[in-house]
Amino acid sequence: MCFELIKDKKLKLATAESCTGGLLGSTITDVPGASAYYLGGVISYSNDAKINILGVKKETIERYGAVSEQCAKEMARGVAELFGADIAIATTGIAGPSGGTTQKPVGTVFIAYYLFGVVDVEKRKFDGSRREIKRKIAEHALNVLEVMVKKREF
Repeated sequence: MCFELIKDKKLKLATAESCTGGLLGSTITDVPGASAYYLGGVISYSNDAKINILGVKKETIERYGAVSEQCAKEMARGVAELFGADIAIATTGIAGPSGGTTQKPVGTVFIAYYLFGVVDVEKRKFDGSRREIKRKIAEHALNVLEVMVKKREF
């Protein structure tokens, strides 16, 4: 994964997780030496945590919902600022098996990538059990981050 590149570039990484419930941070810290680049993460499962810890605007959640591009973007920016990170990943979605809607079915996730003040967000849909969806989100997010870091000139 992208961890060696992040370490070599002396970058600092943080995470904000909702639907992945800490799996992203756990995956990162499964690699020996992660403390060289991983500053930490916030599991902001509740809307209150998103608002009070990450600085997501209450109006954002009321208008767009916690599972939205706008919320993911504010989560990524908030965790990057909280930890002083160069790069950050935020996940918010519906892992199931319930909670989905027609507009946002189970498996829908918004993943935000913060790189030096710029935030990109993608919307994805993953299939499987709750555990499989969470695993797929974490793996996908780290794979996309690797591509983004490789493309960036430092």
